[in-house]
Amino acid sequence: MSERPARDVLVLDVGNSRLKWGLRGARGWVALGAIDNQEIASLGLRAWQALERPARVIGVNVAGEAARMRVEGQLARWRLPVEWQHPSAHAGGVANGYRDPRQLGADRWAALVAARRRELARSDARSAVVVGAGTAVTIDALDADGRFRGGVIVPGSQLMLESLAGRTAALRATRGRYEDFPTTTADALTSGAILAICGAVERLRTRLRVADAQVTCYLAGGGASEIEAHLEAPVERVDHLVLEGVLVLASQSR
Repeated sequence: MSERPARDVLVLDVGNSRLKWGLRGARGWVALGAIDNQEIASLGLRAWQALERPARVIGVNVAGEAARMRVEGQLARWRLPVEWQHPSAHAGGVANGYRDPRQLGADRWAALVAARRRELARSDARSAVVVGAGTAVTIDALDADGRFRGGVIVPGSQLMLESLAGRTAALRATRGRYEDFPTTTADALTSGAILAICGAVERLRTRLRVADAQVTCYLAGGGASEIEAHLEAPVERVDHLVLEGVLVLASQSR
């Protein structure tokens, strides 16, 4: 019996702190996972050991050359190159409004393309803010015509807390929880960090809003769970938004 040809696609999102991956088949995601970047060298022996050889490997990388080389080393057993995707002036129905499109983070670009694909699936495509809540939080504005207007980057909540702890002796408290009216220093720090991120999201959303039209917030990333409940509706949490966008970009690059 002849060997079944590989049809699945391995999709990679190498972020600042973690590598997120998914194996995409004809009917959707076959497997999904995430690993700290320090542990990339163990992928071939752990998470990917039982995977069948994919037909293609596609991805985006914002973690630098060292991370790229470690990832490619884990794929050597399949003898497959990684088709790294990069920002361009236009793709997937999105016009890149960055002054130099190549300087936009590849993960941000993929997330914007995925958000636009989701909007185009509606009867009325709306404007959207696309939020990647990772080590840093990216907040990008996508108008109803598919133009990426620009975006902001703010520290994630953990970075904010570490910055305060490192520079203010009196604020070296343990991480607290969110409270509308915090009554402990730990809760005040944590609540303040969460509100700072949400405030940036809502301010950009207000600037993007035209008349009374709704602006969807697409939310992804490891820090999504701590801010989701504090954002105004409509919010769509899509944990694998970047991976979705990578698939769209790769389908148009062949």
